[in-house]
Amino acid sequence: MDRGGRGRTSLFGAGVLMGLVAEQVVLFSVPLMLFQETGNLSVLGLAFALEWLPGLLAFPFAGILADRDGGPRLFSRVNALRALVLAVVLILCAAMPSWTTAALMTSAVFMSLLMAPIRLSVEKGVLLLAEGERIPRMQSLVQNMELLAMAIGPGLGLVAALAIGKLWLLAISAVLFVLAALCWLPLPRGVRQPGTGSVARTLGELRLGWSLLAGNKPVVLLVSVNFAINLAFATALSVNAAVVTGVFDAPESSFALLNTLVGVTGLVNLMLVPWLLNRFDVKALGVFGFTVLTSALLGLAAAPSYAVYATAYVAALMGVAYFNIFNRTQRVKVIPADHLGKVMGPFYLLNTLSYPVGGLLIAVAGTSVGPQRLVGILAVILGLYGLAVLPLTIRGFARAIAAKEDEKRLVEAVAD
Repeated sequence: MDRGGRGRTSLFGAGVLMGLVAEQVVLFSVPLMLFQETGNLSVLGLAFALEWLPGLLAFPFAGILADRDGGPRLFSRVNALRALVLAVVLILCAAMPSWTTAALMTSAVFMSLLMAPIRLSVEKGVLLLAEGERIPRMQSLVQNMELLAMAIGPGLGLVAALAIGKLWLLAISAVLFVLAALCWLPLPRGVRQPGTGSVARTLGELRLGWSLLAGNKPVVLLVSVNFAINLAFATALSVNAAVVTGVFDAPESSFALLNTLVGVTGLVNLMLVPWLLNRFDVKALGVFGFTVLTSALLGLAAAPSYAVYATAYVAALMGVAYFNIFNRTQRVKVIPADHLGKVMGPFYLLNTLSYPVGGLLIAVAGTSVGPQRLVGILAVILGLYGLAVLPLTIRGFARAIAAKEDEKRLVEAVAD
């Protein structure tokens, strides 16, 4: 890779990291503030559902926007808008403390809507900067930026909360969103599709995205596996603050330490992934990650202490990281690049539907069943479903990728 390519990759990674750190600071501070304000586990579940429900509606439209825009321009604009939302919420909470719970839950709705175009912009950005064998490495960079953010965000949040208070963490997140926007300004813009987008055209693109997804069998199977993974994992995430500070009666610093350990593991993973990709197929990494994740979720459910819970939590996120290298690498190989956003919009909608479902499960059954037991039940269901469907998914991708390569060779032969 030339110096310019390395520079663009560095800016890409830095922008992704800054935006994700900002999200993690928000995810660290908001659940703690809500739990301290209300002391109610159901409120945490409801807030988690509200954080994801609007995004479900936004994803298909965000995919269209990303295809029309090319990616980086949309990423910068939306991150700037996220900073503005947090600034408004900060002012409201500081001026009217009695509005804190309502303001934080309302902000979750707006942040959910704005998260969708960010995710789709990153999908487009990967293909602007990488092709062929470099795609898995770029996807692993995105995945590891997510893990690093899970360390830096809570760690930064804890230190800043002790120094200036939890509410002002929203200001730190706003600044980080602005920095993320600036990082992507010099990146290649991609091809911008002409036209303002009439209602008829937009509806046509929505239909095209859904039809391309429905006609792609391995991607449909992958959606179902992702849904099962996210349902179990989202349930664990939504009760994390309550389990650590409530069930195990650990201090807030332990909650931050838990996520910091994930990030440290992410640093190790960042160094290991290139080595692993040279020696193992992405399919093997996917199976390994799924197995680790399922086992770790069972560990979370059975953990008798904070130390065991923390170990299982770190292992679960590592499992997700390895599975996602397979997940992200394979799907872009069988989706037409020009329509990636249109297809990934519905993909993310179905994929993230599990998050509000997980939040609602906690809101309805978290207290009666118990958060750890509920995670254990979902982990067993996930393991059984993956045992049946994951092999079909892997074989489906192998056939689809081989067919696409045969088609490419045929086109090249005709051209010659």
